[in-house]
Parts: sequence; C-alpha cells; structure tokens
Amino acid sequence: MKKTIRAIKNQIQYALTHILFSKVFNRIGPDSIVIDCGANVGDIAWQFAKRGATVYAFEPNPHAFERLSTRMEAFPKVTCINKGVWIEAATMNLYFHEQAGEDQVFWSFGSSIIREKNNISDRDFVEVELIDLTGFIDELDTEIDLLKIDIEGAEGPVLKKLIEKEQYERIGQIVVETHERKIAGQAEEMKAIRKMITERNITNITLGWL
Repeated sequence: MKKTIRAIKNQIQYALTHILFSKVFNRIGPDSIVIDCGANVGDIAWQFAKRGATVYAFEPNPHAFERLSTRMEAFPKVTCINKGVWIEAATMNLYFHEQAGEDQVFWSFGSSIIREKNNISDRDFVEVELIDLTGFIDELDTEIDLLKIDIEGAEGPVLKKLIEKEQYERIGQIVVETHERKIAGQAEEMKAIRKMITERNITNITLGWL
C-alpha cells in the first residue's frame, strides 16, 4: 500500500513539476536565487540545483532533512537549513503524520506545526526552530527569482505578512501550496488572502500549485 501511494505521489509530482518548469521554473538558471520553504527530501530543490541556481532550502523535519542534506551535497550553491519558516523566530512543536511510525522519511511530507491539521498525530512530535521568513528575505537584500512555500498549513500567516510588507515586489514568482481542505477554519483565511492579492493586483503569486 505504501509503495502504491508513493508511486502515485511521484507520478503526480513529476507531472506537475514538468508543467511548472515549462511555465515558471524553466526560467531558473545559474544566476537565479531560489528560496524553497518546505523542501522535504529535496525533489523540487534538486531541480533548481541541477540548473545551477543558488538555493536556500528550509526543512524542519529531522528525518526529511537528513535525506535532503545528503542529496544536496553535490551542489555547493545549495544551503540546507534545518528550520521551518514562520512569521517570527520561534520554537514550536512539529507534529508528525499519523502514520509516520511506519516510515519517518516516507511520511515526512505531512508533518506540520499546525496541530489542527487532520492527518497528523498530536502525540507524536518534535520541537523545531522556526525563522521569520520576511526577516530572512530582508537580510538577503537581493532580488529573488522564485519563492516556493509548501509548509503544511502554516502558509496563511506567512503569506499575509509577506504581502503586507510588500516583499512580493522583490520576488519574480511565488508559488504556494494551500491546505485549507485539511485544516478547519483555514478556508476563510485563504479567502481573505486571495482578496488581498486581487485588491493589490498582485500577479506573481500562484496559490494551490500542487
């Protein structure tokens, strides 16, 4: 069963990644700067890395991070950071997927700092460090070609702060995976963010990219 789920997930991700690379990611090259929030085991980061981009890959799950950092050893322009992203520097619980006990690496993609997420275990978690994403972007003090955000339910507050600080103006493209179907109460939050995007006529943010 697990192998079947993984095979289906890989096929879907491969197809979606191919589409995205042809439309957006294909512009990434040796002069590009990419921030990958929720890099997991590095399937997407690897695509950026092999194109020679400078990549900052954030992943708080220790099991996924070990695989990520190993895969990226061959790419000196990739910086792997064992932290999550949030609206401020903090230490929080990262809740593992409800089936993580079967295979921590395989089920690492579902871990979240949001306790209300419907497929996590509130009894199986680890304490992790989080950085203020907007602060990190300020410290980089450069134009960013691509910001990918796939942080399992924490994307709403992060994206809202990024928009309010108008940091999207310094970023070529922002792709965000949303999780309102998995977390009660987030539908209204994402509706408000979509309204912000429309009212400000923001054209470089894509929601629900996976």
